[in-house]
Amino acid sequence: MVLRILAALFALLLVSRANAESPIYIEEMTSPEVSASIRAGRNIAIIYAGSTEQNGPYMVLGKHNFIAHRLAGMIARQLGNALVYPVLPFAPTGDPEKHSGHMRYAGSVSLRMDVYGAVIRDVALSAMASGFRYVLIMGDHGGGQKMLSAVAEALDAASRPYGVRVFYIGSVYAEMPGGHAGREDLSMLMAIEGSSKWVRAGLVAKTGASREEGERLIRERVNAAVSEIRKLTAAP
Repeated sequence: MVLRILAALFALLLVSRANAESPIYIEEMTSPEVSASIRAGRNIAIIYAGSTEQNGPYMVLGKHNFIAHRLAGMIARQLGNALVYPVLPFAPTGDPEKHSGHMRYAGSVSLRMDVYGAVIRDVALSAMASGFRYVLIMGDHGGGQKMLSAVAEALDAASRPYGVRVFYIGSVYAEMPGGHAGREDLSMLMAIEGSSKWVRAGLVAKTGASREEGERLIRERVNAAVSEIRKLTAAP
């Protein structure tokens, strides 16, 4: 009896280790590897939208993309049966012709809202064509959250009769008290990079941001998303 229990625990340890070591970002995998992963039970696709936009003098323009990439991976690892699509690096951030919103600042990139929705829709359809049973759509940029939700709702209505579900995961995004490029954003970026490539350290002290706060915020977002996803994917 004891030997059987030990054998079962060892098997669980091996599965857990394999899950931790196996690739989760599809851009790091071959097509046959993605197919094999789906057949093995990794039937959830995570599509995370970021943005390339100004973030003040102390954070690089790719802030949303770097945070999205890290959170998507953490969510996939915690779920244990998900793969992550490449982060969409662009979002609606203003009008480039009128120089509105973030488009007043050098380096920012903007998509029209209809283009943004169409790109997300096509990526989701691509995931469905690959054989994923669940497609999860989420975003780290505030602008466009309603579009992400609308795209997911429309695709889910069309695909549900065929056994494929598409969900918008809104719990992973939250407006922060500090606002755009505020202390909380800076704390999260500090938590995921250790070499100061993405943060201008000389300007950080006066913001009150900290790696500890960033780690806490990231854990809260990941846990909220995983909880929402598990409830949605458990439903018939």
